Amino acid sequence: MDAPAPANPDLPRLIEQAHALYCELTAQNILLRFNWQRSWWELLRWGFTLDDVRCVVLYLQKEIRRDRRNIGALKLSNLLQPDRFEEDLNISRARLQAPRPPRPKPPKTPPPPPSPEPINRQEAAALFKQFRKQLRPHPADPHSR
Repeated sequence: MDAPAPANPDLPRLIEQAHALYCELTAQNILLRFNWQRSWWELLRWGFTLDDVRCVVLYLQKEIRRDRRNIGALKLSNLLQPDRFEEDLNISRARLQAPRPPRPKPPKTPPPPPSPEPINRQEAAALFKQFRKQLRPHPADPHSR
């Protein structure tokens, strides 16, 4: 984030919503005193949203459960530091695993051989007759006589 966003007339309402969301997600009951209002104001003024707050809190909770982060990361005084918040938000959005290598393409199969040119009926009949002449007649074949 480069610079704070311009003043937002909904900021007081957003501050209350963000604080309520934090309390709900962390199951804490922290009064919204002036010091917290000021900290929320700073964070939201930089353009962070309620969705960002949700994302960071859920990310930190998951990391704490996996023993990768200390429970202190969820302290309101730590969470509301814009630079740390931004880092946690970016990490929560980052792909934490290496990108998968592209699947190898299956080898190209050679094109099927060209089909023989179609022959007309008369040619087929002539070829068949020639073939039959080349065969020895079978005594049980009624057509061999």
